Amino acid sequence: MKLVSIAVKGRRTYGIRTDRGVVDLGRRFGSRLPDLKALLAAGALAQAQEFLDATPDYAEPELSFLPPVDQPAKIFCVGMNYAEKRAEFGETGSAPTLFIRFPDSQTGHGCPVLKPAASDEFDYEGELAVVIGTAGRRIPRDRALDHVAGYSCYMDGSVRDWQHGWYTAGKNWQQTGAFGPWIVTADEVPDPHALAIRTYLNGRTVQDDNTGNMIHRIPALIEYISTFSALSPGDVIITGSPGGVGKKRTPPLFLKEGDVVEVEIERIGRLSNRVVRDAIAA
Repeated sequence: MKLVSIAVKGRRTYGIRTDRGVVDLGRRFGSRLPDLKALLAAGALAQAQEFLDATPDYAEPELSFLPPVDQPAKIFCVGMNYAEKRAEFGETGSAPTLFIRFPDSQTGHGCPVLKPAASDEFDYEGELAVVIGTAGRRIPRDRALDHVAGYSCYMDGSVRDWQHGWYTAGKNWQQTGAFGPWIVTADEVPDPHALAIRTYLNGRTVQDDNTGNMIHRIPALIEYISTFSALSPGDVIITGSPGGVGKKRTPPLFLKEGDVVEVEIERIGRLSNRVVRDAIAA
């Protein structure tokens, strides 16, 4: 099942994306389950599934995509989690490298990604996003995947010249992280570590790897993070980017106005965004 958050004529809602269109779950569940995060918190995926064969309410041209979880309480990002990426940056640490994104730094599929006016080093990073479905603390890794609602694509845009010794300042500019197009529920992804992951820039492949090459796998990441921070339904863990980022190319390959950046993950889908210069001057 593919779960989406959308806007239709200024109204925000969520639903099931099918080949025929989008079934509006927000209209069907009403105030009881007003958004996708509430659906996950209520453990209501089985109730949503009952509408898989319902007549769609919208065709995709009628709507715009929001980040699948529009306002997650927490967005944990994992850095240096693929062997090639670690080699590019000379990373040698053994513990997961973590940093935080804020919800207002996100945008949805098909929406503009903003290149900050203050930077000429805006970089692409394609990643697998894990969406938590069941709350937990100190979750053991052998039960960690039971807490996952599903998976999505993420373009974790990096403002490299603002990564001042750490990542936070380079990762939280408005609309620099694209998330979507939808969440594919975990039952449709039997092994999240057997997925081809690719990033395209203007149709050219710039990253090409497999999630099986993660250094710290998803169960280990959930165990590690939940040791110090409780995880809640709708929380997002972005699991790291493969090698091939623009900063480490010769010459460097940074995003510029008009570029189209896409992240495609096997079994999940293809996230696509155009780069637009932020109209607010530095």
